[in-house]
Amino acid sequence: MKITRRNMLAQTMAIGAATSTPAMAAVAPRTVERWGVFEIELAGPSGGNPFVDVTLAAVFEGAGKQVRVPGFYDGNGTYRIRFSPPELGAWRWRSESNAGALAGKSGEFTAVAPGKGSRGPVRVSKDGYHFAYADGTPFRQIGTTCYSWALQSDAKCAETLKTLAGAPFNKMRMLVFPNVPSVATNPFARTGDGPRDWDPARFDPAYFRRYEDRIQKLGALGIEADVILYHPYDEKRGYSDMQRADDERYLRYVAARFGAYRNVWWSMANEYDNIETKTIADWDHLFEVLVAADPHDRLRSIHQINTYYDHRKPWITHASVQNGAAVLDDLRAELHRAMTLKPVVFDEVVYEGNIAKRWGNLSAEDMVQRFWYGLIGGCYVGHSETFAADRNADSSWLGQGGSLAGHSAPRLAFLRKIMEEGPVPGVEPIQAWWNYHLGGQQNAYYLRYFGAEQPTEWPVVLPGKGPESLQSYRIDVIDTWNMTVTPVEGLFRMAKKNDYDVQDPARPTVELPGKPWIALRMVKVQA
Repeated sequence: MKITRRNMLAQTMAIGAATSTPAMAAVAPRTVERWGVFEIELAGPSGGNPFVDVTLAAVFEGAGKQVRVPGFYDGNGTYRIRFSPPELGAWRWRSESNAGALAGKSGEFTAVAPGKGSRGPVRVSKDGYHFAYADGTPFRQIGTTCYSWALQSDAKCAETLKTLAGAPFNKMRMLVFPNVPSVATNPFARTGDGPRDWDPARFDPAYFRRYEDRIQKLGALGIEADVILYHPYDEKRGYSDMQRADDERYLRYVAARFGAYRNVWWSMANEYDNIETKTIADWDHLFEVLVAADPHDRLRSIHQINTYYDHRKPWITHASVQNGAAVLDDLRAELHRAMTLKPVVFDEVVYEGNIAKRWGNLSAEDMVQRFWYGLIGGCYVGHSETFAADRNADSSWLGQGGSLAGHSAPRLAFLRKIMEEGPVPGVEPIQAWWNYHLGGQQNAYYLRYFGAEQPTEWPVVLPGKGPESLQSYRIDVIDTWNMTVTPVEGLFRMAKKNDYDVQDPARPTVELPGKPWIALRMVKVQA
């Protein structure tokens, strides 16, 4: 059977149903895939407030490592500890708790080789500017945003997953707290009928079970879940305006519940600078809490509207940026990378759509253009849509998920293929400050993107000095909108042009089709 995203989702849902009740502690050793989830279920006290009164963790030992993993209360006297083994082999564990019924439990399991398609969690690549799975496979980010899709009806969620199964996206940005009309709206226990009648010290486990189910289903499709922990869009309920102690408890709870899933990323906030009840010092503190609460060390970012957070701080793994203008050319995109010295994802570059708001009526051509300019600048870009019958962003893909109505997604799938065929770990900006507008890998691979320009030829001039720059290249003309690749006949054999550049004196230019959305790809060959 051909393996597709849809097949993977169906298989994982079936497996999840068969193993949804994990074995109790102190049973015979069992096996779990490396980077999978080993879950301990324990029965303990249900009186008082277990979310506050009971502490629980387990120390895991194996592969020369010792990892302390916090547990959490899942309601009805049930406690869980979730651990994702980072290495193969035997692992032993022992529980710690201030409740006698939970303390001193022990067991063991074996982490075995992961199944086909499991490459582990995504990390920052060794070069510091790109991403790679734990097994070393490059992760070429083509993300999208559906803020409250996970909180919609089961039918609407199924529609979103079906759409994703046929789409190019490998990362989904999603809110924990609702921002638009949703089926699930109460992450905390209700204390009355008013919008702020909820108890920040008592979580609603059913709400979080629903959310983690969506995380798992994304994982089955090979999609990273970029979990947004706070946002400024719901002043009525005020979930993002909790006191510090309540924020700390919330972060520890979600880290314990979700952190073992290998496809989880943490986004501390969306438009953090619009949450008026928190200062930069508060955000710094919350990052420190999250780092301490997450033994799995998932990727971490924060997203702004007007004021950039300092992405160079040690708890930030990559920059998540809202800036549509920065990817209107590759040079402005590259400056963000040069400033942060980390991977840059332009997660919000305004949206393809039909609403009246200036941030929601981008054409598909302009959306695709932003992705290409971000790529040439050595960065990554995110997508979303604001098409809706009533021109209401709340009911669009951005707000609730469902189906796609725009035309950029197939072109982004084409772009992803180009990226996956490109250099490892990713495309580098090549002498961007000297205005070459090239991305790739020096002396081996080059991309040049022309955007809306319509040139009929291009001087094939590459930066280079020494003998390593005197290479031969084949050139492909890429129509990024019509999704075609047309090889140029023959080779371009580089010779010294001046002190800084090389060019083929016999073929100084390449002919272009004179229409927009064209790119060139140059790949070194052995002449």
